[in-house]
Amino acid sequence: MLARQRAVASFLFAAGLLAIAISCAPGPPGPKPGTPEFFWNAAKTTWAEADYDKVEHNLDELLKTDNEYKARAQAWRLVVTAGMARGYAELADMFEAGARANKLNPTPFRKQMNDYRKIAGQRALQFAETFLAFIKHDHTQDIPLAFSFPTGSINPVTELKNVANGVLLPEEKLEPARQRTIERSVLLVTCEAVGAPEDMAKAQQIFKAAEVKVPHDVFAVAMVRNLHEQAKLFGRTKLDMPDRVELFCNQALEALKHVKETKETKDLAKKIQETLKEAKRT
Repeated sequence: MLARQRAVASFLFAAGLLAIAISCAPGPPGPKPGTPEFFWNAAKTTWAEADYDKVEHNLDELLKTDNEYKARAQAWRLVVTAGMARGYAELADMFEAGARANKLNPTPFRKQMNDYRKIAGQRALQFAETFLAFIKHDHTQDIPLAFSFPTGSINPVTELKNVANGVLLPEEKLEPARQRTIERSVLLVTCEAVGAPEDMAKAQQIFKAAEVKVPHDVFAVAMVRNLHEQAKLFGRTKLDMPDRVELFCNQALEALKHVKETKETKDLAKKIQETLKEAKRT
């Protein structure tokens, strides 16, 4: 009886060791670092984490070579960079208002404004770079949006109202507010990209499809609107780079030539031309 118990115990011990060995055994190797698949998977992971700086970096790497992910990466990078440019531009505007409101201590507001506006300008240039390549593609094809619906809320970030009223946020509150502002802006651009501006419920419904594809004109017009707003960022009262205002506006008008003319596109073209004239007057 004792021998049998020892045999059973030995068997269970060996089985346990085998289970541990199996659980610790390495799985299939992941994609090799530096390959398109590696950057694509990294973009999806960082997107889920709302780490948009890293998302942009991974997508940028995919656009440097011809690969199976390039077309999807291009549309995705447009959404990400447009969202980040808008978010940082909004942050800069709120701190500019705060500097005006806090007449006793405007300096820290102006410093933060300058920092955020500079980043917004950098993201806008990344957007314009990608958009220039985008308008050269086949304009008859739907645009693939091969990413999940982003996190965040479309509701304004309440802390920014305090900033605009002249209340300087401590770092532990400023950083979360900054992050939520960027998430909100990326979310808003995503809604616009599928033809559902500020309609989160409608956009979410569209993203329930197994493969999200957007009519070319819907996506293109949404991106032109973002390009126009970014042009204003370089205006005389902000970054004061009129040559870039002209560059962005001309690129936007060129893109509108490749979409079906509607009342919406006519009105948009008129607004872009007004911004362009204003830049040439200064």
